[in-house]
This record gives sequence, C-alpha cells and structure tokens, in this order.
Amino acid sequence: MNNHEIDYKIYGDDMQFVEIELDPKETVVAEAGALMMMEDGIGMETIFGDGSTGGGSGLMGKLFSAGKRVLTGESLFMTTFTNEHQGKKHVSFASPYPGKIIPMDLSELGGKVICQKDSFLAAAKGVSVGIEFQRKIGAGFFGGEGFIMQKLEGDGMAFVHAGGTIYKKELAPGEVLRVDTGCLVAMTSDVDYSIEMVKGVKTALFGGEGLFFATLRGPGTVWIQSLPFSRLASRVFAAAPHRGGSSDEGSIAKGVFGMLNGD
Repeated sequence: MNNHEIDYKIYGDDMQFVEIELDPKETVVAEAGALMMMEDGIGMETIFGDGSTGGGSGLMGKLFSAGKRVLTGESLFMTTFTNEHQGKKHVSFASPYPGKIIPMDLSELGGKVICQKDSFLAAAKGVSVGIEFQRKIGAGFFGGEGFIMQKLEGDGMAFVHAGGTIYKKELAPGEVLRVDTGCLVAMTSDVDYSIEMVKGVKTALFGGEGLFFATLRGPGTVWIQSLPFSRLASRVFAAAPHRGGSSDEGSIAKGVFGMLNGD
C-alpha cells in the first residue's frame, strides 16, 4: 500500500457524512470546507494540490499539482488531517447537498476512477486527484460535465459524493448504457465514454432531456445519480421569486397575511 490505509463509517441516509478513523501518523486529504468535526489530537494543514507524491516533490511539482485542480474548477488548496496522538482519532466530512457518499477502494477498481467535477470529498493521503481529458471532442463540448473530468489514482480509499440515489452498475463486455450527461457520477477507466446526439428533431427540441446523452460501453463499473445538483439548482432558481416581480406563491402568501392582519 502506497496510500495510508484508513477505516471509515458512513452515517445518515439522505444527508450523509463519513467518519474516518486515523491511526497514529495516518493522514486524510479533503476538499476545503468539507470538514464537519474532528477530535482533539488531529493536526490540520492547508497544502497545495492533493499532497500525493506524483508530479515531483519540488516547487514546480507542487505548482503543477495545484494547477491541475484549477482546470477542474477546484480550489488551489486542499486540507490534510493527521493524527498526531498516540491513540486512534476520528475526523468527519459531510457532503455539501442531499445525496450519498460513495466509498471507493481504488485497489479494487484498477487503481483509477474517473468522476465528475466537484464530486471528490476526501481520500487517504497518497491518492492523486488529477484531471482526465476526454479523448473525443464531442464528449468535451457536449458532455454536460465539460471537457475535463477528475481522476482519482492510487491504491487507497477515496470518497465521492453525488445527489439523490446512487445506482452502481457493472457493464459486461460490449454492453451499452445511455445516460443523461448530468447523471453520470463516476466510472472505472476501462469504460468507453462517448456522447451521442438525440435522434429526431422533435425529440431533441421538445423532449426536455437535452440534445445529447452519454453512451457508456463496457466492460467496467459506472455510478449513476438520480438527482444532479445542476437539476436541483435549476428547479430552485425557477421557483424562487425574481427581482422586480412576485411569484404566484408570493402573491397568495401576501393575500393570506393581509386577511390575517385585517387589511
């Protein structure tokens, strides 16, 4: 094992958090702002990049590691949590929106998993959090998750979060699965990923499912989410009152409060 070997436990149902148990000198790396709580005796440090050994140990190596994260829209910095005590200590990380936390043992997944941007939550120190360029131009421009996706490499534990219910599917060799581009959470590196245009002009323009979908071809493992954050955010934005006007719900509420006040 090149990565730190950590134990964990996931709590909750729709608003989950993961509790990681650290032996003395063990370290976990997490996204900035993911911390929920930690016990006394755990040291916290902000670092460039992911803290892995890849990319060189000098200044240029660290800058390159941090620069890769900028391309995926992430912060330049990550935070490490190290058990500086003699006994076992616990640190917990929470997902940023309703959904599930997916534990991934990279040693059992070929040492590499490709996932959507913003899905990484935490990992054992030594796991490399990099970028994965889509080989096909169509996947880059129309894939919903952009030309660049995240890749997690190593042989330790990593934790990814996604929205709604998570469906894990094992694809047989040659088996094809078509997925809404926003619903694709992660896949192993042996899955062939491409983008296809929805057939039929009426279906594309009026079907409400967008012009493109992801085509996944096995063998390999894929993780699908039932509620992408972009879909949730668009519904919330559409239902919110806009500046300069009022929604129907707002008008009804004003009328009810007016009657209660005797207006």
